[in-house]
Amino acid sequence: MNNPKATLVHVTHEAVGKIGGIGAVLEGFFTSKAYLEAVGRTILVSPLFSCEGPVSSRCGEDGEVFYSSIDGMVNSGYANHFRKIEEQFNVSLVYGRRTFIDKRTGITSSPEVILVDVSRMDKEPVNDFKRRLFEEFGIRSDLHEHLWEFEQYMRLALPAIAAVKAVNCCDHGCQTVVVSHEFMGMPTVLAAIMDKSTNFKTVFHAHEVATMRQIVEKHPGHDTMFYNAMKQAHFEERYVTDVFGDQNGYFKHCLVDAAKYCDVIWAVGDYVRDELHFLAQEFEAVDIDLVYNGIPAFEITLDEKKASKEKLRKYCGNMLGYKPDYVFTHVTRLVPSKGLWRDLRVLEHVDREFRAVNKTAVMLLLTTETGKRRRREILDMESGYNWPVAHREGLPDLSGGEAAFYAAIQEFNTKSRNVKVVFVNQFGFCQEACGLRMPEDMEFMDIRKGSDVEFGQSIYEPFGIAQVEPLSFGSICVVTNVCGCAGFVRDVTGGNAVRNVIEADYTNLCELGLCEVEDILAINRKSRDYIEKIVSEKVALEICSRLPKTEAEVEEMVKAGYDLAKHMSWDVVVENYMLKSLRKALSKQRYRGPVYAIAG
Repeated sequence: MNNPKATLVHVTHEAVGKIGGIGAVLEGFFTSKAYLEAVGRTILVSPLFSCEGPVSSRCGEDGEVFYSSIDGMVNSGYANHFRKIEEQFNVSLVYGRRTFIDKRTGITSSPEVILVDVSRMDKEPVNDFKRRLFEEFGIRSDLHEHLWEFEQYMRLALPAIAAVKAVNCCDHGCQTVVVSHEFMGMPTVLAAIMDKSTNFKTVFHAHEVATMRQIVEKHPGHDTMFYNAMKQAHFEERYVTDVFGDQNGYFKHCLVDAAKYCDVIWAVGDYVRDELHFLAQEFEAVDIDLVYNGIPAFEITLDEKKASKEKLRKYCGNMLGYKPDYVFTHVTRLVPSKGLWRDLRVLEHVDREFRAVNKTAVMLLLTTETGKRRRREILDMESGYNWPVAHREGLPDLSGGEAAFYAAIQEFNTKSRNVKVVFVNQFGFCQEACGLRMPEDMEFMDIRKGSDVEFGQSIYEPFGIAQVEPLSFGSICVVTNVCGCAGFVRDVTGGNAVRNVIEADYTNLCELGLCEVEDILAINRKSRDYIEKIVSEKVALEICSRLPKTEAEVEEMVKAGYDLAKHMSWDVVVENYMLKSLRKALSKQRYRGPVYAIAG
């Protein structure tokens, strides 16, 4: 067979359902025309997290199961091979397909799925595997094997590689690439590297650098401290352990550090690439390629934009008694990395500017740290004390983290005049999920289409798809310079500023004159507060100057946003970034033989 298409094996915890960012990336890949034309087979590999429920649920909501020893399902020609693997390792296997559909384009794909129940796996092969990992890669599993989040992926590796080989991935001269999505897939990748009977190629898909995230989030100086320290350390040829001490106590670190043994690394953002170089000197010689995340590009009319905004204004009116001139939004997770306090600091300055011109705005902050509230609970809170304008501590309303943040929102709303924040701590954005004050025809996409400004001022954000989802609807997207999406925008625009994106730089030390790493490490909350006060005012002034004043300006921003977003689509990511790097991985040979290439 001449130049066969490669098989990609994606090892991830989101094989059968979208939980977070990795699931969004997989969905983007598998519904990309460019990906489907270039890649032969796609296989998703994951531990089986639960044996509960019917067999029909094993491969997800849109899945189909062909083999499951747990359920006595045998409808696959690979059944005999699977039984041998199960006997060899004392595991249970599930094999099937999961369907991905892009409702806008109609593109459908059904990658294969291999799930492994490792809960009762024999210790002997696992311990031998861990020994080999120490001998060949220096990984000390004994430090972390008490953590199931670490141990289950160690156990997954050997039966996963055996199952991949059992479904004929390596036959007929076909090339197979094993992709580790974050630390979870690294044991399987390392098992592939050690497998001498095949010529697996390996990729580490860095959706973040876990070692660096932990440092940024825990240090009171956050990104203001970290990225300046990293930059200065680079000049001095110092690495993370030199600056921040031994990281081996963190279970993810040893697996991310082992990514240097992969054929290539895909970094979702410019700063992720820099963070990988900061891990260790060996990463300087590794092929680390930028493979940004794609963003959705929807083409809408001015009337559609106005209709969605009017729904949001009506919702605000039903809650607050007036319709604001502008609607700001932030759709996110309630975690420290999102830097939500920065939104309030920017809004303080916007409020001052709006007083001078007699304009109003309401910010709809859609985030929660718990599960979805039941409709009955929402209706009781809405009628009882005007939820979500007002809140009460304790479930079903505010959890601990939500209560702490709501206190800051209350303080802001007490002091502000022309800008108010409404904290919608609920999953979903429709009347069914959010109560009777919301317009009956409201849909989640309305909060995207109708938003004037979407905030996303994260302290750690490897990419940030959510921050720029409203881009094609003409919204102003406020991101930080450390967000990977900011790098993608710069790459697409050639570094030219665009009205639809504001890049906040909280790593600017604002003439503090700190040049030594040790001085930068001393940046504390007080220092960061000083810098955030200066930067947030600049961001606020940019927002006020860029907000459209006429319908013609709104229409212009909608067109400009869509034009930018379509150049940041998943097809663009696959064609211009991912496939180029994949060809590089396939060209690397551990033996003398033919070179196989990605089609195209």
